[in-house]
Amino acid sequence: MKTNQLSNKGPEIIIGIVGPEALEKEIMKALEAFPNFQPMFLNATPSTIVPAIIANLINKVEVLLFTEFPTYFKAKQLVNFSIPAHYVPLMGTGLYRSLFLIKNKYDLQYISIDTVEENYIQQIFYDLGETKYEYKTFPNYGQSSSIQSIVQFHQENYRELGSIAITGIQEVSFKLSELGIPHEWVTPTYQDLIVSLERALLATEARKNKESQIVFGIIDIDQFDKATEKFTTEHEVQLLKLKFQQMMLNYTKLLDGHLINSGGEEFSFITTRGIFERETRGYKFIPLLNTAKSELGVSISIGVGFGQSAAEAGSHARLALRQSKELGGNVCYIVREDQSVIGPVDIITDTQYEKYDLAITDAELLEKAEKAGMSAAYMTKLMARVARHKKYDYTAQELASTLTITTRSAHRILLKWMDANLVDIVGEEKITYKGRPRRIYRLSFIIDDKK
Repeated sequence: MKTNQLSNKGPEIIIGIVGPEALEKEIMKALEAFPNFQPMFLNATPSTIVPAIIANLINKVEVLLFTEFPTYFKAKQLVNFSIPAHYVPLMGTGLYRSLFLIKNKYDLQYISIDTVEENYIQQIFYDLGETKYEYKTFPNYGQSSSIQSIVQFHQENYRELGSIAITGIQEVSFKLSELGIPHEWVTPTYQDLIVSLERALLATEARKNKESQIVFGIIDIDQFDKATEKFTTEHEVQLLKLKFQQMMLNYTKLLDGHLINSGGEEFSFITTRGIFERETRGYKFIPLLNTAKSELGVSISIGVGFGQSAAEAGSHARLALRQSKELGGNVCYIVREDQSVIGPVDIITDTQYEKYDLAITDAELLEKAEKAGMSAAYMTKLMARVARHKKYDYTAQELASTLTITTRSAHRILLKWMDANLVDIVGEEKITYKGRPRRIYRLSFIIDDKK
């Protein structure tokens, strides 16, 4: 049994996930849809769960999720849960998947099943229209039973009837493999995990508070004067503004929010955090960015702020809008209540956004920024943008493209970093026979920061 923690700056809700290590990859994939969850994993089985370790985990997290029912049942007998605790039930698509695999692998009539209620098995066979199967369920479902007794149940049914076993316990699966008994280990599918994580999320006090937290957004047309140059009359400009306003009204309605016309080409909206997170699929998708471009031919910048008050959220939204403008527009940045920044959110659903803090307290980072002659916040932003691409050797031209700045600006930044001994020259890149070689710089201070 081992524990490990996925580190994530500024966690919202720490969730303890208890179960076999083999399921961690699937869980991590499902957790991508829940940006407020920071997981702490406890790799444990019914045989290895220890009261002291589960009690220690409870003291560190706000909610527990067990990936196997028997481990949940055993833990509940060993300790008193002072926080919400859930398990992933084997009554979703995972069970359907196992039955499908069995049907395609074996010509059978008998199935032995554990950790699933008999009435649910009946319902599944009815839904599938299967009438030829006979099955036996482990008689002590929901009670404390040893792994050996469950294995013996499957073994007896295989010996007497030639049945195929369906188990929801990895330990049982290992034992059946050793005995050469054909079986399927039912594991939760992505959809099963999403449903269980949603239940866990709604159970936390922190979530209840966050759900109703104020979200303030500011939406601004990028380079409005330039965008309207193509219009020959004021009437066309006003028509664009009306269409933009209608688009904002439709989007705000989607958010169950309130729209404010701040004047001209800028609008603001107020909604709640729970709705905003659901509609953006966890800060990953804002279709308004694409709609404005495709329907109106303009790009927009969006700044979203979270806060405990409208004033705080509005102030953070303005800071976020500034981040979006600095990147060149057509994106959204979010500044949370702790002044951590996430973004850019764009029109691509699988955006890997940056994370950094506006409020910098790290002494080493402050020293680096001072040496480079720039603010710590700007330094952090550049580091986050570079780290997002997982590339640390650049020419000035490549760095300019990555940071969305001019080559001249990139040269100026690199000179500052060189003077501060933050970068190294590691080579040259020759473009043409007569062309001047381009220096290749290694951003060693960002590599050091990642270690």
